[in-house]
Amino acid sequence: MIEFVDVSVTYDGAAAPVLAGVDLQVPEGELCLVVGPTGSGKSTLLRCVNGLVPHFTGGRLTGTVTVAGRSTRDHHPRDLADVVGFVGQEPLAGFVTEGVEEELAYAMESLGVSPPVMRRRVEETLDLLGLTELRGRPLATLSGGQAQRVAIGSVLTAQPRVLVLDEPTSALDPQAAEEVLATLQRLVHDLALTVVLAEHRLERVVQYADRLVVLPGDGAPVRVGPPTELMAASPVAPPVVELGRLVGWSPLPLSVRDARRAARGLRRRLADNPEAATAAGPAATVAATGPVEEPLAQVRHVVVRYGAVPALRGASLDVRPGDVVALMGRNGAGKSTLLKALVGLVEPASGDVRVGDLRPARSKPSTVVKVVGLVPQEPTDILYADSVGAECAAADREAAAEPGSCLALVRRVAGDVPLDRHPRDLSEGQRLALALAVVLTAAPRLMLLDEPTRGLDYGAKRRLVTTLRGLADAGHAVVLASHDVELVAEVATRVVVLADGDVVADGPTAQVVTASPMFAPQVAKILAPGPWLTVTQVAAALPAETPTMRRFSRRVAAEVTFRRGGDPTAEDAP
Repeated sequence: MIEFVDVSVTYDGAAAPVLAGVDLQVPEGELCLVVGPTGSGKSTLLRCVNGLVPHFTGGRLTGTVTVAGRSTRDHHPRDLADVVGFVGQEPLAGFVTEGVEEELAYAMESLGVSPPVMRRRVEETLDLLGLTELRGRPLATLSGGQAQRVAIGSVLTAQPRVLVLDEPTSALDPQAAEEVLATLQRLVHDLALTVVLAEHRLERVVQYADRLVVLPGDGAPVRVGPPTELMAASPVAPPVVELGRLVGWSPLPLSVRDARRAARGLRRRLADNPEAATAAGPAATVAATGPVEEPLAQVRHVVVRYGAVPALRGASLDVRPGDVVALMGRNGAGKSTLLKALVGLVEPASGDVRVGDLRPARSKPSTVVKVVGLVPQEPTDILYADSVGAECAAADREAAAEPGSCLALVRRVAGDVPLDRHPRDLSEGQRLALALAVVLTAAPRLMLLDEPTRGLDYGAKRRLVTTLRGLADAGHAVVLASHDVELVAEVATRVVVLADGDVVADGPTAQVVTASPMFAPQVAKILAPGPWLTVTQVAAALPAETPTMRRFSRRVAAEVTFRRGGDPTAEDAP
């Protein structure tokens, strides 16, 4: 169905090709998962499948890409639309209508599908992706996760033979992600749909993959093969695989079920040392903050509506210095709206929001940004310069920071990002790192992040965790809205669960996430009923018997060092 023959892609001005000598065959009816570090070329590979590379993204393509017998060199994306459906990382950028039903029908209208067939397919897709309640909603009122499901549905209604998805679950809550992946599984097995997807949250999808494409991103050749073989040496791996590597399981498990069966002995070993569970976990951050302080931010009985649609229904929340608070809940539960209320982008219909002495919605933006900063779901919303260097220089000037401060923050999270690159030409993870650095340069007391790990690989997430813990340790407060249960387990000191616009749970991370299978991280599921949440915690409790255990021990030691006053952004930090 899909064939790459010696494919290389080089963008203008780049010192080296982003893809080099890729040979790949994906048969009909397979789910092919593309993995690799941030910026390794995953999105470029996906865009080769429907002809966006080279026809619309620029650069030079050598070699041959063939889809269903059609060469993408000779066929533009419009000529492949009946065969290939594509959903990018930013679904909002691809919408062309104003309403959910209209968007689902648009691709079929373009292909000349008859109205009765269109109606039937729209209804089927609404049911398939759980969108029935949203059918009459304007697209502008959807949450990020809801918009992502609509984008996937708008492609499925055209019934393509190949479906290409770039980070399809990045903005979805765990339940919605499971539903989308289950739908893809049915389409692959029942209809022989060929699916190619790139995903950083491998814990969600790796067990479903028939074929793995590993892009190392360091000049090493691309590797293609079965997931069980390639995960052993992959530069990115989900917690279930990291745990297997740590304790030496063979074969490596890819699912919680297989890992739990292999973990009987490990659970017995850990039961003898339960107090070590918090050695490297978020609880240590809480202890470091000392006595309980007065709230830095207070939300009291806040109600927010978008027209007739209620987003918050009397939510209340206190945030204190040193807190890292994770907002969790289904798509559309009100998480993003609560962040916008804290930064003053929306004014409550009733209730009160205070950050320090400010009411953000009634204060000047120039005053608010010194106290509270927001990194939104779409990083480009706060990026306006024409290059990374110009963006960083502007952030330094506006924050009266030392020149180079913003760029140093970018490189701690995303590595070496070219200064002359336009922000829109960066990967999703690199754009997020840039937006995060721009806001952090001003060092606001309250830091807000909306889905901060979209597009970030596991290494970049570890660096983000270190940065956020360092902020909390220095007396700042962090509130993040996230569906990434693994990130929450690593960094959050508290978890607040929202449902239908109201707070339904608020407590210590371990207490809240282990009480719900939906929000529990992989390690907690594997080692239940123990208190363990992360691989790092497990490594801290076990003797350093293997090289992998010694590596994790060094990570724990670096974490303890910065909590005791060391540099939280040092290169050897986790």
